[in-house]
Amino acid sequence: MDNHQLQRMTEEISITLFHKPFQHAIYFNARLKTTGGRYLLQSHNIEINERYYKEYGVNEIVGIIKHELCHYHLHLEGRGYQHKDRDFKELMKQVGAPRFCTPLKSYRKQSKSPQKLYLYECSNCAQKYRRKKRVNIDKYVCGKCKGRLKLVKSSIGLT
Repeated sequence: MDNHQLQRMTEEISITLFHKPFQHAIYFNARLKTTGGRYLLQSHNIEINERYYKEYGVNEIVGIIKHELCHYHLHLEGRGYQHKDRDFKELMKQVGAPRFCTPLKSYRKQSKSPQKLYLYECSNCAQKYRRKKRVNIDKYVCGKCKGRLKLVKSSIGLT
């Protein structure tokens, strides 16, 4: 499937389910990593993660398009288009749009690989903190007692 076919399919879904035309652009964005798609508030365009099409096929893409079209149409109408809004939840239920997309198999494999973890300890109260990223110990202090932090261990697959 290319961007032109994606555009035509989205226009058809918009007319049949929402009874309104989709008048902006939809296209695949290879840089999207963890989300199936996103609606851009400024340009009103929709971006779709191409890996979802490659891993799950057209049915998953149709669900993502329905979800993003809910954002699109509600935003253009000036109604609640965010996930927390009642208008959004009701419209999603009406058109059968999924709340979340299926997690990517390739992303799940990535996240299970061993990662470098850091273990910090408060020099005052001995509270321990595990972090995936390094912490600037000159800037941050213990959340419990405001004591200074020190790096205890840095390793791969720390448990």
